[in-house]
Amino acid sequence: MAEIIGGYFTSHVPAIGGAIHRGDQQTPYWKPFFDGFPKVHEWLAKMKPDVAVVFSNDHGLNFFLDKMPTFAVGAAAEYQNEDEGWGLPLYRPFKGHPELSWHVIEQLVADEIDPLTCQQMLVDHAISIPIELAYPSVAEWPVRLVPIGINTVQHPLPSARRCLALGRSVHKALASWSGAERIVVIGTGGLSHQLDGERAGFMNPDYDRFCLDHLASDPDALTKHSIHDMVRLAGTQGVEVLNWIAARGALGPGAREIHRNYHLPISNTAAATVLLEPA
Repeated sequence: MAEIIGGYFTSHVPAIGGAIHRGDQQTPYWKPFFDGFPKVHEWLAKMKPDVAVVFSNDHGLNFFLDKMPTFAVGAAAEYQNEDEGWGLPLYRPFKGHPELSWHVIEQLVADEIDPLTCQQMLVDHAISIPIELAYPSVAEWPVRLVPIGINTVQHPLPSARRCLALGRSVHKALASWSGAERIVVIGTGGLSHQLDGERAGFMNPDYDRFCLDHLASDPDALTKHSIHDMVRLAGTQGVEVLNWIAARGALGPGAREIHRNYHLPISNTAAATVLLEPA
């Protein structure tokens, strides 16, 4: 049977990719963020996952405001990374796991969650940067992807409770998968930030720490806020924490934190990196 080895959660700010490209990881501005990753590299080298189930949000590469699914699951054999206009170098393609993707899709539909099924899907910085952070300077990506997209852009957004239910349905699928793969669950985005409007530059360390303190032990606590509450507390783009909530649900009922790093700001964003293991 497949084994869910744990969860990896991190920010996906495009500026991170620029820092990597320039070699700025140890400059004073970036070092506090990148100092959170040696533990991640050690853990991944020890645990050796074969598959990454990644919860993220699309930034207009696959979907735009005229067509925005609430949830989308990739079921492709390969995922190409494309330029979104940030001037970042393109990453090598990511191998998919279509058989596992279809198993997840079937479980979601059985649980009355209706995702958009994508047999073709492009990968933007929400996936490529977290994978690059996890596996720097590798010749080939060591994990196959099952990408799951959540709408954090076009209102109405799914509630935190619904995203947690999505993740828990994915957990059922992973737990019933008959393959021998070792699976890491990844949640990307956030934490608190707002890039536009009168509150541009807004960050909220108190709310971020609330999320971080409850993510492992009590994820249901993160569902007590409505979407409008979350926008107020985390900023218009801080609702990307929905990706973290869904990923936590996919990890399973019990989890313990083994690593945390929190720093602000990077590119007007409060950034965090967390490792969880099943309890």
